[in-house]
Amino acid sequence: MQLSEFDIQPLHIPFKFSFQHSEASRSVTETLIVKTKTRKGIQGIGEGCPRHYVTGENIESAMTFLGENRNNFLKIGSLTDLECWISENTRAIDQNPAAFCAMELALLDTLAKTQNVSVERLVSLPDLTGQFHYSAVLGTENSKYFHAFLNRYLQMQMKDFKVKLFGDSGIDSQNLSAIKACNRTGVRVRLDANNLWGDSTIALDYLNELNFPCFALEEPLTKNDYLGMRQISRELDIPVILDESFTRLQQFDLVGADPKTWILNIRISKMGGILRAIKVADKARNLGIPLIIGAQVGETSVLTRAALTVANSFRDILIAQEGAFGTFLLERDIVNPPIMFGNAGVLDAACL
Repeated sequence: MQLSEFDIQPLHIPFKFSFQHSEASRSVTETLIVKTKTRKGIQGIGEGCPRHYVTGENIESAMTFLGENRNNFLKIGSLTDLECWISENTRAIDQNPAAFCAMELALLDTLAKTQNVSVERLVSLPDLTGQFHYSAVLGTENSKYFHAFLNRYLQMQMKDFKVKLFGDSGIDSQNLSAIKACNRTGVRVRLDANNLWGDSTIALDYLNELNFPCFALEEPLTKNDYLGMRQISRELDIPVILDESFTRLQQFDLVGADPKTWILNIRISKMGGILRAIKVADKARNLGIPLIIGAQVGETSVLTRAALTVANSFRDILIAQEGAFGTFLLERDIVNPPIMFGNAGVLDAACL
């Protein structure tokens, strides 16, 4: 394969409703699209979602990184070339994972099409099979909207919920009371604080006052406060989900000694693409750390499809999956038809 060109474009698609958490409020996509083309006219597409509060990136920095490495990327003609570039440029990718993710996905898409195989076959993973089960995500401070979204999810027979915390006891208690009141059997809830607190004692006081039976808690403290999060996990007797605090393979040195304390939320964009995400997932499996395959708010079906590659191969340690909102959230998708979950949060591989 020989690339003749690639194009970098920011993508701005309005949401049908705004999405909030303690770090940000968003009503439009914040996404970067890379489109590649070979000399024979074969085209590929990739997506990355730069987030300053996750990896320190933004759209401008991502475009700069891709532009500075344009000539290097145009020389990549095989999977081996791509793997070598990743290995030789670990530090640069660590600083620009979402930007590189967009490029990597476009290259993998192009290589797979060139060889007339799936991306899974290209990277020696099993073909997609079976069903994928997605979580309902509730992230709004508006009580009216919270109840509307909750009722819609319940009508769809969804039972796995991720609920955002806002640090306002009135809002959080009201939202969680609505979930308790639905009185559905088999409902499972995890809470996401998005780095809400700077002190474990304050966090514990707040969470104990909420007194809500969640099965896990995501990012309660300032990013990378592993000591404080260990204390919270121990006191509440639930695992802590690492998202913003886990973006690269080397961070296993900080969490590998106590695997039962943690769950890793692997979002393809923040990990720097599929190949790096696979290495993280494989290491997690070896250590006995469960996974959630996550999603950036507002990602399109390009990243949804990329996440399936990883989720499919690590079902044995996968405890939840996020994303696949498609046009439930976006006014339009760049993939037609969009890749979306359906009733009960199910996405069937046979429909792709």
